[in-house]
Amino acid sequence: MKSVELFVGAGGLALGVGKAGFEPALVMDWDRWACDTLKDNKKRGLKEVEGWNIKQGDVAKADFRAYAGKVELVTGGPPCQPFSLGGLHRANLDARDMFPQAIRAVREIQPRAFMFENVKGLTRDTFRNYLEYIRLQLRHPEIQKSNDQTWADHLAELEDYETEGEMAGLHYNVVMKVVNAANFGVPQRRERVFIVGMRSDQHKAWHFPRESHSREALLWSKWRSGDYWERHEVAARDRVGDERERSRAMRIEEKPAGDPWVTVRDAISHLPDPELEASIASGFHDHLFQPGARSYPGHTGSPLDEPAKTLKAGVHGVPGGENMLRRPDGSVRYFTIRESALIQTFPEKMTFKGSWTETMRQLGNAVPSHLAWKMAEQIKSCLQESA
Repeated sequence: MKSVELFVGAGGLALGVGKAGFEPALVMDWDRWACDTLKDNKKRGLKEVEGWNIKQGDVAKADFRAYAGKVELVTGGPPCQPFSLGGLHRANLDARDMFPQAIRAVREIQPRAFMFENVKGLTRDTFRNYLEYIRLQLRHPEIQKSNDQTWADHLAELEDYETEGEMAGLHYNVVMKVVNAANFGVPQRRERVFIVGMRSDQHKAWHFPRESHSREALLWSKWRSGDYWERHEVAARDRVGDERERSRAMRIEEKPAGDPWVTVRDAISHLPDPELEASIASGFHDHLFQPGARSYPGHTGSPLDEPAKTLKAGVHGVPGGENMLRRPDGSVRYFTIRESALIQTFPEKMTFKGSWTETMRQLGNAVPSHLAWKMAEQIKSCLQESA
């Protein structure tokens, strides 16, 4: 099965789609550094990207009709700044809103399925009508907005068509859900909305994959069974956790089903500390200490023994210290590029092009590849059953 990915960035979503068994016919982004990252890893022989057709260019100027009938899945993370909590919240008024181009790609390719990802902010009350507008456009991609229509007028037209009950031509059954990456085995609490559509002629029901990991299971592993600490060889005197966490663990009556949340320690403990073991750390790619991290109220970093906070596309001044590690003794340092990549579940051998700031932008904008794999795997299973 083949796929096309728009707004590929550093490739987190595409890596997961590839792991699920889709062969990328095209991965595309306008950003030079992100494309350089992918091209360099392909040149170096990273097996996860060896067959990728990487194109740097403006999605808005691309013609996707050559892929019609040849691609099963279209994926992408349209730029999220119009909807992010840190942005200007302009939605459709923001020139960076690329959902119209994602919808056009679906219309021109007519894939059997699509999957788009965006920030949780897209589901805020402020954007509720525009989110419904996106959903209805993806459901009926052939009903295009005319030049003299406002988006509100076009939404009304789509609502009329939706409620008439007689649907002809191309249309999709669309579902949306906010998911927390930590609940699927990613060492990061990252909430994102996924929009998945199945072409109506597939005649097969689809649902989001069930969560496999939980905070409760981690609490049990830490404070009831002690398995977590024993696995990491942490002595009893060094086991750090606040009283609320311990108290919550003691209220859990039975061992929770499923696996514990994956923590920062789980993800990076095999690496030397780049500040305290600099000479050893220098032997690991993309693992250099970055000075300047500091902690203050509201800017405290990610605890070592919990999933990380949501990595952000920035470094200095990120509001909650999301790109910092907080050690058990309370000291902080910035995550290295390599640690950030592992927290985003990129392949261990993958390297990144650009400065630290530029690379952190690529990583902060990425979809955790493990989460993308879980979603795409569920889609592939459905497509195989409906073939």
